[in-house]
Amino acid sequence: MIKFILNGQSVEYTGDGSQSLLEWLRFTANMKSVKDGCSGQGTCGACLVELDGKPMLSCSMKMERMEGRSLVTLEGLPEELKETLGRAFVASGAVQCGFCSPGMLLRAKLLLSKNPHPTRVEVTQAIKHHLCRCTGYVKIVDAIMLAAEKIDNKESIPFEGGRLGQSSPKLEAYERAIGKPLFVGGIEMPNMAHGTLHFSEYPRARVVKVDISKAEALDGVIKVLTAKDIPGSKKVGMLIKDCDMYISAGEITRCIGDVIACVIAESKPISVAAAKLIEVEYEVLEPLTDPFEALTSDIHIHEGGNLLKETVICYGVDMQDGAGIEDVFNHSTHVVKDTFQTQLIEHAYLELENSIACYEDGKLTVYTQGQGIYEDRHQIADMLGLDIKDVNVKLVPAGGAFGGKEDLTCQGHAALGAYLLKRPVKVKLDRSGSLRMSTKRHPMTLEYTLGCDATGKFTGLYARITGDTGAYASVGGPIMERAATHAGGAYYIPNIDVKSTAVYTNNIVAGAMRGFGVNQVTFAIEGLIDELCDKAGFDRWEIRYKNALDQGLKTTSGHKLRKAVGLKETLELVKDEYDSGKVVGLACGIKNCGIGNGVPELSQVRLEVTDNGSINLYHGWSEMGQGVDTVVQQMLCESLGLEDTSCINVIVMTASETKGGSTTASRGTFLAGKAVLEAAKGLQKDLENNTLQELAGRVYDGSYLCDWTTPPDFDGEVISHFAYSFATQLVVLADDGRVEKVRAVHDSGIVVNRKMFEGQIEGGVIMGMGYAMTEDLPLEKGQIKDYSFRKLGLLRSTDVPEIEVVTVEIYDEDAPFGAKGVGEICCIPTAAAVAGAYRHFDGEKRISLPLKPLKR
Repeated sequence: MIKFILNGQSVEYTGDGSQSLLEWLRFTANMKSVKDGCSGQGTCGACLVELDGKPMLSCSMKMERMEGRSLVTLEGLPEELKETLGRAFVASGAVQCGFCSPGMLLRAKLLLSKNPHPTRVEVTQAIKHHLCRCTGYVKIVDAIMLAAEKIDNKESIPFEGGRLGQSSPKLEAYERAIGKPLFVGGIEMPNMAHGTLHFSEYPRARVVKVDISKAEALDGVIKVLTAKDIPGSKKVGMLIKDCDMYISAGEITRCIGDVIACVIAESKPISVAAAKLIEVEYEVLEPLTDPFEALTSDIHIHEGGNLLKETVICYGVDMQDGAGIEDVFNHSTHVVKDTFQTQLIEHAYLELENSIACYEDGKLTVYTQGQGIYEDRHQIADMLGLDIKDVNVKLVPAGGAFGGKEDLTCQGHAALGAYLLKRPVKVKLDRSGSLRMSTKRHPMTLEYTLGCDATGKFTGLYARITGDTGAYASVGGPIMERAATHAGGAYYIPNIDVKSTAVYTNNIVAGAMRGFGVNQVTFAIEGLIDELCDKAGFDRWEIRYKNALDQGLKTTSGHKLRKAVGLKETLELVKDEYDSGKVVGLACGIKNCGIGNGVPELSQVRLEVTDNGSINLYHGWSEMGQGVDTVVQQMLCESLGLEDTSCINVIVMTASETKGGSTTASRGTFLAGKAVLEAAKGLQKDLENNTLQELAGRVYDGSYLCDWTTPPDFDGEVISHFAYSFATQLVVLADDGRVEKVRAVHDSGIVVNRKMFEGQIEGGVIMGMGYAMTEDLPLEKGQIKDYSFRKLGLLRSTDVPEIEVVTVEIYDEDAPFGAKGVGEICCIPTAAAVAGAYRHFDGEKRISLPLKPLKR
């Protein structure tokens, strides 16, 4: 027996001494503030506890070492202290997804108990063992500094109101900060079973035999799911159903993320142990891992071949009567060319993939953290052979996503288990499973040529962009299409010859990630602009300003911009620092809002007035830390003249039939907001003569449909997207080559929530810096070389420079309250700007990511 103290109470433990403290705290002691983000690697800091007055990562602590110890979790802190810390984090905008927040709060407590008046440097050092993928750490440091001040002065921390432009508290931010069980992993249900996936050992191999007998024989195992258990479609996929739920004997695996079986057991440890007992006999085959080889290979990864999609954009004022881009370059004063290479990287959200399926009110209900509840419902219903009305998908806001939770991972397996067993089933990936199964940022090869005249005006662009989309389509086709339509960056180039190609390989699947292919092409075009400046003596700022997109000019896709273009204003607001004589890098960015390119986009909202005078707001968009739930609350507040958001409850589930697409393409604010404004019109009118209580039971529906964008090959006036956001970022290097400062100037329309807006940009800048300098997920013959979370190259608090966020609020007349999306544009110019700064520092051009280290 092991005796210790937990939050002031005596505990006697008689279980397995090798069990981790984290596992015991979460599943036996029900302390859900401690989180699992790295599967016991001691890397993320989300599981922090106080042990004998010192910080301890509970995932690294075994129960056998707990004898006589005194343990405190966030739940055990004095309520007044916990409230002050929590409110400081909320008021400072330090809670986005909130998964890392409880660990950060406890770290703040430990720091402030020893050092009540820390400096920003000391706070930054204190949190360096914690990962946060959302905030960029800036506002976490702000929060701890604010908490120190308020604890010292014994002052309360107020929150701002809910009107447009105010920093209203993010929905559920306080509850997430103090560790309430608001993630899928924190949900417990009676009689719940647990699933573990068994993955393919090889990226390409014929499965000769699958033996599940030993797994089935293990005590506590309920069922082992394989392809034969699927009553409906055996393939899933958002746009193209090319991904097998399970690989059967006789079939060939396509990547190491392929699933052979799912073990359902009475507990997670049993299902994990049983999954290891599954024996698979393989005939190992040579994988296709090079996209150029895949295009010419006789080996077909899919029946239709290895070409997923090709996008061509070719037009020009000087390309008439048979003239081509070579003719344009022949008449250009300066021409530069190069081939750029970008790498595979991981999203690295802290909350691992997790889903629960059960029956509620006779309907199969799936709790998901996914980015598209209606896409999830459609695929799950199809896989089970059910009508979509027999499946309800409920969103549980995710602990980060960044595009990586658009595709089905655990949801289908949990749904199949619950459907067959008629009991709740939870399926969760560990970090290694997540690395295998989740999508990644596309590695691309970008062959570019850019010309200009004697004054520096661009004349033409030639680009051939090849993207390795991995084993399955995911959204690889649209990503490479987006790369093509943004290939010229934020500049007007009159002659365009662009082709992008998405290629199947046996590598891990590449899919949506913040920026959706635009980060890669921005790195290439900005690199060539700097090359032009070096070759011809142009000023780096002047050439960008001279060619910057403006009203009346066309994007690479041929879309003539007619409104709300603040790019030149963003450039003007970095000019002083550019001229300061420091070593700087400069890059501009453009990012579409909305999928566009001819795809209809629908958004629906329902407002339901309750008996107590509150409003239930139903919509179909996914909250994953970016703040869409809070944005719709504030827009409704502004529409109705309410002062705060406390009376507005946000509910996202397919049973409401308030449809929205996958939360991607920086479109949530625009599309959800437009539908909110439509729904609010009726309620606003009724409130002229009634109170909310008097309107109890009334329902108000609103919808918005964008069906007027055009495909890339449209013969006529091209309208690629309903809106664009713009940015200029300036990276300043210190004398030793460190990134000292980033000035990020952004036009994303009118700002709805100031703290959330800044937090998106700060987090995006740090993600972009990591992409530029350190992040990589190298593969060798389709296999991950190192599963260590620590080796992904994620930046920590001590890597963060000063980030100055500057807003250019250009009102977009078509947008709700003039507001557009900021979630992706914030990280698009960063890698290119860092590369430019490195080039300015040592004179060496850099054409691959991550960047070659500086010559000092």
